Formats: sequence, structure tokens, C-alpha cells
Amino acid sequence: MKKKYQNAFFIFGLIVLIIMVTQLDFDQVWEGVTSAGYWFLAVLVLWSGLYCINTTSWWLIISRQKGARKGEVSFWWLYKITISAFALNYATPGGLMGGEPYRIMALKPKIGTERASSSVILFVMTHVFSHFWFWFLSVFLYIFTQPVNMFVGTLLAIVVAICAPTIWFFLKGYRKGIATTGMSFLRHFPMIKRWAKPFFERNEERLAEIDRQIATLHNQNPRTFVTAVLLELICRITSTLEIMFILLVITPEVNFVQCILIYAFTTLFANMLFFLPLQLGGREGGFLMSTEGLGMTAAAGIFVALLVRLREIIWTAIGLLLIKFERTPAVILDNKVEECKKPDDKQ
Repeated sequence: MKKKYQNAFFIFGLIVLIIMVTQLDFDQVWEGVTSAGYWFLAVLVLWSGLYCINTTSWWLIISRQKGARKGEVSFWWLYKITISAFALNYATPGGLMGGEPYRIMALKPKIGTERASSSVILFVMTHVFSHFWFWFLSVFLYIFTQPVNMFVGTLLAIVVAICAPTIWFFLKGYRKGIATTGMSFLRHFPMIKRWAKPFFERNEERLAEIDRQIATLHNQNPRTFVTAVLLELICRITSTLEIMFILLVITPEVNFVQCILIYAFTTLFANMLFFLPLQLGGREGGFLMSTEGLGMTAAAGIFVALLVRLREIIWTAIGLLLIKFERTPAVILDNKVEECKKPDDKQ
């Protein structure tokens, strides 16, 4: 990736990081960290492992693509890119609009535009797909472990009504590809079609190749597809340990099932408010409602929300540093090699 693009991503992320920090009450943060003690350190270490699971899922997709070569992408280099991409996504309204372009631009010099784009689209699809499975399964976990009244039952039915067709849509997208369909769909939107229509016409062949890459992985490597989805689902379930570690400080009787339900409801609520920058207020409100809904105090929800936000800030800062100190010689070398090959190809 060119240095100017690295700097652009870094500056954008730094501005957002500053905004995130200004939202904190430092006295409250200090009190929370001192109360949590080593449990907060456990949360930070936990996320280093969760990013490793995310990276494994993405690396598996890249290594099983058509035309993949052994050793072309280092796992630990991809791990750094993963952390930086998620750091950028924390900052973007709707997510995916900062981290995913960064992933593609970083990976493109190593494996080409089509494979870089299709691998990122596949990873994002798998990441989002696992969220819907997590919410869908959490509905039945709630039914089997918690009392259900008319109001809660209605909410759970709405969640199922949203998740079930969305899961079907993703399965269809895996089988046939989603890039061409998505761009064709955008061509009909009033404010987007001016950009989408010429983009689709210029890149129709490239989008078709991306779709072939997506469909090939699902149809010819179903084991890879299932493994990637299971890894992401395991990551969703394991990430609930963060809530458990924090709640153990103030509520020693908390159990893992409660933490799964808190995380499921909170992430669902926060994603419904995807348009909010940094999901400010959405996640905090989700923690408050979910903890109170399970019979815990509002203070518990505030405590969890505060330390989760602090964890995001710390890992965002780490991700930005990894962007700034990412080495570029390999990218420049790849470009030179491509330039040197062009005269030979013509001969």
C-alpha cells in the first residue's frame, strides 16, 4: 500500500480515536479499571486471541482460493492487518467502510485485485453471517433458560423473523456470488445510481470474477466454508467472556449463559443503530437494557459498557500504530516486479 494511503487511514483513525477519548469520564474510567484490576488485563489479552481467530478465518479463505500459492501471505502479517482493519471499523458509522477498503488495499499487491476483493467480501460475509447465526441461536437459548412473557416473546419472534431470511440470503450469496448482484441492485437507487451504474459497466468483468471466486470456495471447498463460519461463530461465543470477566468483579454469581444473552442483545441493538458514529450510545444502551432484563442492576450495565469502551480505545490505538509502522518496501518491490514483466509479456 502506498504511503499516502497509509497516512490517510492513520489520520482518519487518529481523529476518531481522539473523539472516542473525549467521550470518557476519566475519573469514572480510573475507578472502573482499579476495581476490575487483573480482570481488565484478562479482557485485553482475550481480544488478542479473538483477533487471532478472525485472522485464521480470513487466512483460511485466502489460502483456499483459486490460484492460491503456499506462503504468499504470512499469517502474522495478516494478523496485523486484521487488528488495524477492526480498529478502523470501530470508528465508522455502519462499520466496514474504513477497515474493508484498508484490507483490500493492503492485500492487493500480494494476491491481485480480484482475489483481494473476493477474500475480503467473503470474510465480511462470513463475519456478518456468524452474527446472524449467533442472534438466531441466542433466541432459543433465552427460551430454554429464561422466563418468557408476551412482550419478550414478541421481541424474540421479531428477531427470528429477521435472522431466518437473512441467513437464507447469505447462503444464496455464497452459492452464486454477491458482488454483481449487489452492484446491480445499487444501480437502481436514486442517489447512488449515478456512481453505481458507470462503476458497474467499467468493472462488470472484474465483479464477475470476484463472484466466481466466492462461489468456487463455497461449491468446491465446502469444508473450508463451514470451518470459516464455525471459527467466526466460536469467536462470537468466546467474546462473551469479556462480559463475564468484567461482571465477576461486581457480580460473582454471574454465569456464562447470562453473558451470552447480554452480548447477543447488546450487539443486536448496537447494529440496529449502525448509522451512529462509533455506535455512541447504542452499545451502552444495549448493555443497560440487557443487564436489567436479566435481573441485574443498572450499575452493572454501566460498568460493563465503560470497560468495553475503554478496551475498544486501547485496541484501536494499537491498530492505528500498526498502520503507521507497516512496512511498505514489499509492496513497492511487487510493483517494480510487475512493471519489469510488462515488456517481457509483449515480446
